[in-house]
Amino acid sequence: MATETTLVSDDHSVGSATTAQSDVHVGRDYHLSLYNDDLAPLVKKRWNWYNIFAFWMSDVHSVGGYVTAGSLFAFGLASWQVFVCLIVGIVIVMVLANLVAKPSQTAGTPFPVISRAPFGVRGANLPAVLRGLIAVAWYGVQTYLASNALVVVAVKLWPSLVPYADKTQHGFAGLSTVGWVAYLVLWVAQAFVFWHGMNSIRKFIAWAGPAVYVVMIALTVYMVYKAGASHINLTLGSVKYSGPKILWEMLIATAIVVSYFSGPLLNFGDISRYGRSMKEVKRGNFWGLPVNFTFFSVLTVICAAATIPVYGQLITDPVETVGRMDNVFAVVLGALTFAIATVGINIVANFISPAFDFSHVNPQKISWRMGGMIAAVGSVIITPWNLYSSPEVIHYTLDVLASFTGPLFGILVCDYYLIRHQHVVVDDLYTMKPTGRYFYNKGVNPKAVGATIIGGVVALAIVMIPAEPFKSMANFSWFIGAGLGALFYYLFSQNDKARYLADFTSTELNSTVPA
Repeated sequence: MATETTLVSDDHSVGSATTAQSDVHVGRDYHLSLYNDDLAPLVKKRWNWYNIFAFWMSDVHSVGGYVTAGSLFAFGLASWQVFVCLIVGIVIVMVLANLVAKPSQTAGTPFPVISRAPFGVRGANLPAVLRGLIAVAWYGVQTYLASNALVVVAVKLWPSLVPYADKTQHGFAGLSTVGWVAYLVLWVAQAFVFWHGMNSIRKFIAWAGPAVYVVMIALTVYMVYKAGASHINLTLGSVKYSGPKILWEMLIATAIVVSYFSGPLLNFGDISRYGRSMKEVKRGNFWGLPVNFTFFSVLTVICAAATIPVYGQLITDPVETVGRMDNVFAVVLGALTFAIATVGINIVANFISPAFDFSHVNPQKISWRMGGMIAAVGSVIITPWNLYSSPEVIHYTLDVLASFTGPLFGILVCDYYLIRHQHVVVDDLYTMKPTGRYFYNKGVNPKAVGATIIGGVVALAIVMIPAEPFKSMANFSWFIGAGLGALFYYLFSQNDKARYLADFTSTELNSTVPA
């Protein structure tokens, strides 16, 4: 039966930045190596549907989201076919987000802690470290992309800085002097927001997403006015495919949409744990994903289509689009807004997750804040601008790590819904007692580790081998990894399924922490 639980403050844990001590639950048998105030389960959850909606707005309203949506319209498909891919893809993302949200929302725990159910109280460090490394790399790349907007603003306001924005004239470690200043300014700004905790982040994303909409609408109206509505063609590329080939290309386009959100999907438990209820979470997901993404995509396509008659070429980078405007105020406003938007996605998608992940490795010595700063420092050390300057390097560096995010997602969802019948004994996630349900073999569940290796190796092979048929399947590596991870974990855990059902039926255990 579940350990008796009480609400107490923990004198031994590292100070919390995500919650107040009165918001968390600490059981009598909680082991010090498994929790601090940031990793302990929440009993007071304050995020409503709008906060979840704002989270997804921050994810969608970025330079990367703009480029991804716009690029699909140059995919060789008709416009209506691309819109079908966008809508189907984002609906799939919404369904997957709802699935991965429930375990963390119900238990009130972040991803690395809820991963202890399938991986074990010690084995969960495997998914935590893998996810943390991926986030560090993407955090650096996104910070670099956002800093480019500041460089555009700087040279527009002070033309004398142009030589210092050229890394061949004035640069260090592959980045120009102005680039270094812009990168470090954003680095400090993001750390400042993060350092003030989850409440500060919640307030930041609450206005950052809508702010981008205001600028996007203004930018779209301006570009349509400059181009003339009659000169805008929403088919951004020629239609190249016909017959059965169309279906295959549409499947690839849909997979790209889902793959773009694969990182935030895996991280979503870190956010859903703050949701007041699953009803609020699902409502936020509905407005933040299919509704929001579709409207943003329409604005993106219209704006990108207008660049052809206005500038004589297709431009899918919004920073470059605003940088070509004659009005200095418009350039500054637009560039800063897109920089803020990218900061938003970076904090919620690539800062919060490694903070939890690295804290999870040693909760009493690494706080949530310290975990985030480890990620921030690491993002500078890897010099992401050098990674981004070589598409091959960034492809093999990030895709190799991302090959394992699919299995991690698949195993977590399979364990919760198909093996444990949507029940988790929260107190057992924090105990080192051999009688704990998630202790397994010295704290590690070899079944989950084995399924991760199988799914990850296959997905990795698909990414790394350039020959057919692997090359054609590369866009589906996340799906393949997730499917294989879930399949093999399910096969390995068949005997556990009946035992868990009998266990929870007889004890009538609840998966939530008592308030």
